Amino acid sequence: MTSLLSRLPPLGPGNGEPRGSTTAWLAAAAALAVQVLGLLGLGLALVVVQTLDPDGGLPVGSSARLATQLWLLAQGAQLDLPSGPLRVAPLMLTLVVAWGLNRAAGSVVTVRAVQTTGGAATVLGVVVGVHVAATAGLALLADAPAASLGLLRPVLGALLLALVAGGIGVLRDSGLSAVVADRFPGPGRALWQAVVAGTLALAACCTAVVTVALVDDIAGVARLTTGLGGASAGAAGQVGLSVLLLPNATAAVMGLAAGPGFVVGAGTLVSAGGVSLAAVPALPLMAALPDTQAVPLLAFLAQALPALAGLVTGVVLGRRLGDEDGGSITAGLWGVVAGVGVGVVSGLVVLVAGGRLGDGALAEVGAPALATGLAIAAQAGIAAALAAPVSRWRSRG
Repeated sequence: MTSLLSRLPPLGPGNGEPRGSTTAWLAAAAALAVQVLGLLGLGLALVVVQTLDPDGGLPVGSSARLATQLWLLAQGAQLDLPSGPLRVAPLMLTLVVAWGLNRAAGSVVTVRAVQTTGGAATVLGVVVGVHVAATAGLALLADAPAASLGLLRPVLGALLLALVAGGIGVLRDSGLSAVVADRFPGPGRALWQAVVAGTLALAACCTAVVTVALVDDIAGVARLTTGLGGASAGAAGQVGLSVLLLPNATAAVMGLAAGPGFVVGAGTLVSAGGVSLAAVPALPLMAALPDTQAVPLLAFLAQALPALAGLVTGVVLGRRLGDEDGGSITAGLWGVVAGVGVGVVSGLVVLVAGGRLGDGALAEVGAPALATGLAIAAQAGIAAALAAPVSRWRSRG
């Protein structure tokens, strides 16, 4: 996106300030491109999968509708089916949408050399408005009697996603992020970097837990991949859906690591305190679940992950603090704040990753967001409070 927009000639009035109307039109085009390119890519992937079906698969129109429904689910929509409501956001697709909005807003800011608060607000407002309007139009087009979509959830989800992702892109590429961080008391930039580092470390470790569990039961993965038939189409569809839901599995492991565990319907609970198993959807990703009622060793080892994330948070915080931010004792206090921030962000991720699959036995899927966030905040906060003073002392020599 940035390389494409950078080839455009400068369209400003010549006094060094970007012209507002041109910037607005460029922001609208960039936001619309995210929707168009994302839907085209997802639709093309579904069409390719359907061509592998020996029975012909879905027609192109049905594949396009399915792609639109997945796109809207990724932004918080609810699909009302005859079997009940489907409300699970495939977070991998959500991350793709967020990345596109982030780059779209940031590219416009870079190309138009926006450095003022008013210009940044204009870019963000246009990106958010166009994205929300396009999402509302897609929800109306994809609505069907057998799979109805309301307007409220996708519009609110698109609004929040565009505000967060686009806002980060605008602040980063306009240079205003430092101004915003300095308005908060304390070491704002260092705290933000530490929270991001700790959350990413926790997410990476939880993803590694999912990977190890899948590799440990590779035979179950193969069985589930080919279990529904459809030759190559069935296998490709199963693997593709599992990839889209991989971040959801990562969020579920956050619940396991924090202590409360996670559920896959009414009969399946996985926690360090016990395991109960029942029927689950036949996806290759479900092979990561334990095969017996015994608590696996991996679940016990995962209990250390929140503390490990807190250590990463504290180390990053101690290294990022400036000379005016105090010594080791102050670093320890800010370490508690940063660790709590990791818990808050993790709780929000778990909240977004959960959902429901109908009205039956799978009406609840995921980890409890509040309990998970509180547990991670406590553990990460303590670990960060211990690591930050040591890191601060070492960084000061």
